[in-house]
Amino acid sequence: MERQPIYTELSNCRDCYKCVRTCPVKAIQIKDAHAEIIHDRCTFCGICVNECPNDVKQIRNDVDRAVMAMMSKRRVIVSLAPAYVSEFQGLGSNFVRALYKLGFDDVSETAIGAALVSQALDIYYKEHGDAPFISTACPSVVELVKKYFPQFIPDLAPVPSPLQAHSAYLRHLYGDDIVIVFIGPCIAKKLEADEYPGYPDIALTFREVEAWLEEENIDLENIDTGIPINFIPTKAGRAAIYPIDNGQIETSKIWMGDFVNQSALSVSGTARVLSSFKGSHTSDFLEVLNCDGGCINGPGSSKIDSAIIRKKAVASHVVERLKEDDVFDGDEDFAKVLLEQGYGILKGPSPEGIPVSASNHSEDEIQQALLSLGKNGPDDELNCGGCGYPSCRDMATALLDGLAETEMCVTKMRKDAESKVDILLSTIPHGVVIVDKNLNIADCNKRFVDMFEDFPEGFLDADGLKSFRGSPVSMFVPFEDQFREQFLASKTSQYRFKHEGKIIRITFFLVESKELLGALFEDITTPTVRREAVVEKAEDVITKTLSSVQQIASLLGESAAETEIVLNSIIEEFNVHSEGSGESGLIEESEGDSNAE
Repeated sequence: MERQPIYTELSNCRDCYKCVRTCPVKAIQIKDAHAEIIHDRCTFCGICVNECPNDVKQIRNDVDRAVMAMMSKRRVIVSLAPAYVSEFQGLGSNFVRALYKLGFDDVSETAIGAALVSQALDIYYKEHGDAPFISTACPSVVELVKKYFPQFIPDLAPVPSPLQAHSAYLRHLYGDDIVIVFIGPCIAKKLEADEYPGYPDIALTFREVEAWLEEENIDLENIDTGIPINFIPTKAGRAAIYPIDNGQIETSKIWMGDFVNQSALSVSGTARVLSSFKGSHTSDFLEVLNCDGGCINGPGSSKIDSAIIRKKAVASHVVERLKEDDVFDGDEDFAKVLLEQGYGILKGPSPEGIPVSASNHSEDEIQQALLSLGKNGPDDELNCGGCGYPSCRDMATALLDGLAETEMCVTKMRKDAESKVDILLSTIPHGVVIVDKNLNIADCNKRFVDMFEDFPEGFLDADGLKSFRGSPVSMFVPFEDQFREQFLASKTSQYRFKHEGKIIRITFFLVESKELLGALFEDITTPTVRREAVVEKAEDVITKTLSSVQQIASLLGESAAETEIVLNSIIEEFNVHSEGSGESGLIEESEGDSNAE
């Protein structure tokens, strides 16, 4: 199956919910920790492409289709979006030359289609006295209306988008045996090409073409300036201002120049568009663009410069263009046909509602979903947004809709992790303490505390253990310097020390490099007592043997001395090496010592 205009490279997508957070319509499903686009819900605004930190939200690359069109020997015409002057500032003319070098036969400006759309709406206004429409210039907005606000479908302008009108006009002028390739900043234009084949045939983003130029070693700064620039049928005029917000209104002859226009309003940016549609609809003409500030900030552009610089580049270009002769100022006959036929001129249907089914879950179901997320009451509903949804209830609804997984809840995962750590610490048969780089206790278990403090039975509960967090580890152990050294140690070390008649082995381990250090305290007194019992018996044997030796020294000779040496070596072998260590001194264990237990 052919890829959609936006898709996810699942191999590199995991445990990141930024696309969920930034998607205005939440058209993302988390499945096995991967974020997949639900294309039936998607408006192809492209926000997720720009916001994805791992670049796994990808734009379908259609360059190969354009190359194949050139190989077909048909006439291949570029419909060039007016935003090219903001994308290639100072190099716009060279970019057009580069398109010819790539193999395109002709270049025409999409803004010609924009002029025709404005002219058609002007005609409608003159005939009816108003134009209470939602503009269709932005395919992402049209998709938003179709899926989420189908009640506004009758309010969509009766003419298709500027690109579609331009494609129809090119076919009107040059026949159907042409291939039209749109080049611009918009991903959703690919959707227009998919839904209305031929209007255009192929849509490429600036990003795709820039990568293509790089592959062909075409440098815009060093291109042959002798390559002539010819726009067919002519250069676009005022409509080249369409890619910035309020551009369509300024292009209209009935609205342009009004200091305060009350019958035509401009709205750009997804949040404001959604707010406008959710609020009270008006009878005004609404110029609605999903990209904040207009098409100059489309997801298929590089956005190297600020929005202000890009907007100024377009405005300056239009001012200079209007000084030129022979710029396109409309085609009234074709505009009337465009208004009369509407989407029929594209040989396709007008936009139809394909509403996304709304969630319909009972309160009991939502409460059960909240419980599965560890939300046992209103106090647990933090609405932190870590999952990507604005509230815990929204997350619960998404869970019921099959769009989310419980692992997306950060607070639940933290609580689960803490619970597992608590269980592990409470069941492990040794004392454990974890300290931070400041040598303060991050966590510990009861057995660790019991080794150094004598609390009454039942006095130290879970909350009591938590009270030690943040306390210096030195309040329990007298060798905090050893902890500090272990933060920089290259390998795990083991030590032993005496404490209140017990022999304790301590094993250090890094939890997080240079941040958290763990230490396991093991009471090895029992095996040591057994050794000392052997030592006592050996000493008793020596005493008795020496007594006998004194009586029969003449008979034993050197044998007595050898017996004493052997028995003393046994004592030395089994004795705990604690000479000079004191009560709390650490004795480092060798690998052999460690395994001897």
